[in-house]
Amino acid sequence: MAQFSLSVLTAFFALASVAQAQCGANSPHATVTGSSTFTANRGSTRVYSGSDYRAAIQAALDSISSGQRVAVMASGSIGASTITITSGKTFEGCGTINVSNRSGRGAIEVTDANDVSIPYLTMTGSPYFGLRFSGTRNLNLGKITLNLSGGLGIRFDRDRAPNYNVKMDDIRVTGASSHAVETWNIDGLTINQVIARNVGESGLLLQKTTNAHVKLVDGNNVGAGTGYATLRMANENGKLNGNWNTNVWVDRVVSRGGGRGVFCVSQSGGVVITTVDLAQNGNNAVLVENCYNVSIRGGTVNGGGEVRLAARSEFANNRDVWITLRVDGTSVRESPCGDNTNWYLSGNGARNIC
Repeated sequence: MAQFSLSVLTAFFALASVAQAQCGANSPHATVTGSSTFTANRGSTRVYSGSDYRAAIQAALDSISSGQRVAVMASGSIGASTITITSGKTFEGCGTINVSNRSGRGAIEVTDANDVSIPYLTMTGSPYFGLRFSGTRNLNLGKITLNLSGGLGIRFDRDRAPNYNVKMDDIRVTGASSHAVETWNIDGLTINQVIARNVGESGLLLQKTTNAHVKLVDGNNVGAGTGYATLRMANENGKLNGNWNTNVWVDRVVSRGGGRGVFCVSQSGGVVITTVDLAQNGNNAVLVENCYNVSIRGGTVNGGGEVRLAARSEFANNRDVWITLRVDGTSVRESPCGDNTNWYLSGNGARNIC
């Protein structure tokens, strides 16, 4: 485990170095520099100088207008506090921002705002939420590296305004005690990749999210000892206009160890997963429970927990499920029998299916 953790940290720091080389280029409108004393400048105008790293960052953000950009070149700690980004602003975290737990709040928040972009960010520490969003439109997250010692990485709120047209490029989360990325209430989501390592709950958890395309979810030691999964879809995810016509596409899921690999639950569906590569998951490699119009079109399961179709009595049974997999070293079970279940299996896994 120590060797694995070291390799993960090395990869994260290497990524941060690449981001540093690009971050802050081409004359941002405002900058934050310094170490024990921090200076925020908007052009040639100084807007903050002092020892409070968070105050310097917020002053720089507050000094710019919509369509302008802040580059935080300095590294430091904001403690148990929050950075707020408003509409039209671009925030580049070129240094490393260390954070602490502010109960119920994000270390960085965007609320009821349009056209916010965070192209680069490296965060450490143990936040309640690393990044927290609600009521956004045209939010863009670029190369986001969260090397945490607890907390939840990226959170879209359940009980606040919905989000539209969210894009994420390269999201890398290690050490979160909760989820790496948790979404609620997004219509229009595009993700290049979520890479989760040593995360306590889910790698990518999609809830009430529609019109989504995810290229890759890759989890190692995600949700160990829990019912969570590298990819989990829950709480009517994919339900659109009262039905589960296909509107969620996931190109690839890779999962090693941890808890479950792929988990669809609680009246979710409308999803096509093109291929999976699942090995030695501690819980179910795949669990589909009370989901509708779910298609896994290829890939492999090697060892670990069984591939399972199940149902709880409080929701309608599974229906319209297509599973094409090579399963070796573990079993496949369907109980109870679903409605229009279609299995296309190879490999040596034992089968108890309808």
